[in-house]
Amino acid sequence: MSGPDAPVRIGLLGASHWAPTTILNPAKENTEVVVAAVASRDVSRAQAFAAKHGIARVHDSYAALVADPDLDAVYNLLPTSVHGRWTRATLDAGKHVLCEKPFTANAAEAREIAEVAAKSDRVVMEALQYRFHPLTARVEQILASGELGKLERVEMTVCVLLPKRSNANVYDYSLAGGAVMDAGVYTVDMVRTFGGSTPEVVSATAKLDGPQVDRVMTAELRFAGGHTGRIHCALWSSNLFWASAKVVGDRGRLRYLSPAAPHLFPRLSIRSADGKRVERFPRRTTYAYQLDAFAGAVLRGEAVKTTPQGAIENMTVIDAIYGAAGLPLRQPS
Repeated sequence: MSGPDAPVRIGLLGASHWAPTTILNPAKENTEVVVAAVASRDVSRAQAFAAKHGIARVHDSYAALVADPDLDAVYNLLPTSVHGRWTRATLDAGKHVLCEKPFTANAAEAREIAEVAAKSDRVVMEALQYRFHPLTARVEQILASGELGKLERVEMTVCVLLPKRSNANVYDYSLAGGAVMDAGVYTVDMVRTFGGSTPEVVSATAKLDGPQVDRVMTAELRFAGGHTGRIHCALWSSNLFWASAKVVGDRGRLRYLSPAAPHLFPRLSIRSADGKRVERFPRRTTYAYQLDAFAGAVLRGEAVKTTPQGAIENMTVIDAIYGAAGLPLRQPS
């Protein structure tokens, strides 16, 4: 393992087409990390990926990468149905984990992996990157200040365009796919974060792609404090690329666009007794802030925002949404 002043050496589980956005480009500006290895089920794909992105080592299996003694951490980019399996294997190998969202296939599996994480001294972080952007931190600050008064309503929407041909995993029930398991993970974490607790699911309605996979989901929620919430998410719908966040209190409200990627529209609108205003934030990507946070946790023991315990709460809500919509829970494979 590297020393406290050396960069965190990260291996990629999966030669994902998302990796340039989520880690490779952010790593170029971060002196505290280096992406040192990659593994794929298809070694030729991993070799081509490594050559294209300047990654020094290629492993011919996921197990070989996890066992690599020259790595400090693993970024788990595999399909959701195997997130738990390979996060556990990484922890068993004594390495830190950055796991793509969602953390696991369901709440029961999240509890199992959280128990393993709690017994280790390793950093385990779920990659809900929006949580690390200054705009998100500012929303949390405003809510904590009481400027909006008593919460009444929290609404989160993330609709994305993910064509099935090039994103088959997210439409595959056997790989724990579905709209809530992709875009919806953000909306669930957002209503929990901004709503102040884990809500009860009152109702849920899905539009399907096949008999078990949701391509659109809407759910109504209720919090113990009496306020309500709503999430709406989609992989493919008439509302292409529609995203918004709204938090309403009895003394004011705030709104902004692109809550899952606030660097795209880094503007926050607030209306309260203090008047109307717009606050602006950096365009630095959420992924860059996330990588800063992961390195800080590994190297300096800085606090982790997106913990295994938080993942349990998220997956509990997600399981309840599927149940309310009459759909089966996702399962590990």
